[in-house]
Amino acid sequence: MKVSEKINRISRRDLFRVAGQYGMSSTLIAAGGMGGLFTAANLATAAESTYTKRFTKKAKHNLKFGASGFNARNLLIERAGALFFAQDLEERTDGEIRIEFIGDNQICGQLSCVKKTQQGIVDIYAASTQNSAGGAPYLNVLDYAYVFPGRAGQYHFLYSPESQKILRDPLEKRHGLKFLFSHCELRGIQLGLKWKDKPTVTKLETLFGTKNRVTGTQLGRIAMQQLKLNPVPVAWEETLDGLKQGLIDGAETWASAVGYANMSPVVSQSVDLKFFCGTEHTSMSAKVFDKLEPHLQDAVMESAYLAQVHVQAANEAALVKTVGFSDPVMPGTLFDKHNVRPAFLPDSEIKIAEEMCSPEFNPKPWEQWRERLNNWAGGIDTYKELHRIAREVPKDMLPENVEPRRWWKS
Repeated sequence: MKVSEKINRISRRDLFRVAGQYGMSSTLIAAGGMGGLFTAANLATAAESTYTKRFTKKAKHNLKFGASGFNARNLLIERAGALFFAQDLEERTDGEIRIEFIGDNQICGQLSCVKKTQQGIVDIYAASTQNSAGGAPYLNVLDYAYVFPGRAGQYHFLYSPESQKILRDPLEKRHGLKFLFSHCELRGIQLGLKWKDKPTVTKLETLFGTKNRVTGTQLGRIAMQQLKLNPVPVAWEETLDGLKQGLIDGAETWASAVGYANMSPVVSQSVDLKFFCGTEHTSMSAKVFDKLEPHLQDAVMESAYLAQVHVQAANEAALVKTVGFSDPVMPGTLFDKHNVRPAFLPDSEIKIAEEMCSPEFNPKPWEQWRERLNNWAGGIDTYKELHRIAREVPKDMLPENVEPRRWWKS
């Protein structure tokens, strides 16, 4: 059995019983750190140990972490690093900062976590930048079509000191958010069961005219429109049924999202279009960060850096060994279990897509948003700078080989 399924070996009743005694944060942190299969008794023992360590002394700062739909189980499928960050920050500050981790959409969801952070209801949040763009429109800056040729370019940008002026500083100034770290994938089209008996997609034109669910990103809609993918807003709770019944052809998202969001049973093909970012990020309220003592601010940044390094390695492994996003699909993975076929288009087809929709080859549809983002960033050409930095590493570089850097230090 896969490590991602280990928490399913105990009932929700047992999980909540342990959480009722030791707190949900201690229980989830304990579960996230346990290897292999475990029982309710094992979890209780680990949760007790975690609780004792976390509450040895009174915290100076108690921070709420709204983690949208994440929990200890699905964070082992999509390795977004949220629990890892919370645990490391508590240990690094010797309990001066304590994190109340609230996932499973209990306090906020993909669309609302950013707003609740801005409102002060939560202090830290984890959600995709695309879904968060509704509350923080500057996050659209990551979503120019084909600005990133691969995941290595994404990680390289996030580690780059130049990410401060292009992403982090404008986001903080305009929206009051401190961008800490992110997982990195590129979005494709996840075709529903309507495509189960159809040949694996090898040509871009096969997707022309299909009807696909779109997330909250305004720039992502531009890309989909230019690729004739008919973006339609569909509520998340209706998306799985739409994919199952054939009411929509597909949904734009990334491979590990199919796994962690339980989409695998209703997805037949995962088409790797790579057409814009899929970035499940963690941000913090800038006001909350600014109120921390200097040594605790340093700790937040160091824990964010370590979480970024962790995510870079862990998600690359999980994509292949847990999700099954490879050719051939590895036995025992989620894609193997649910007969999801990855469709890796040849470079020639990706080039056709890039020429159809990217600002480099088709600038007009992007002009209004590009000008807006450039103004918010103080006049720099955001697309040009992102495009340049993303290509400082080879296109075929393995993402796990990108050199980590502390981006806030020159």
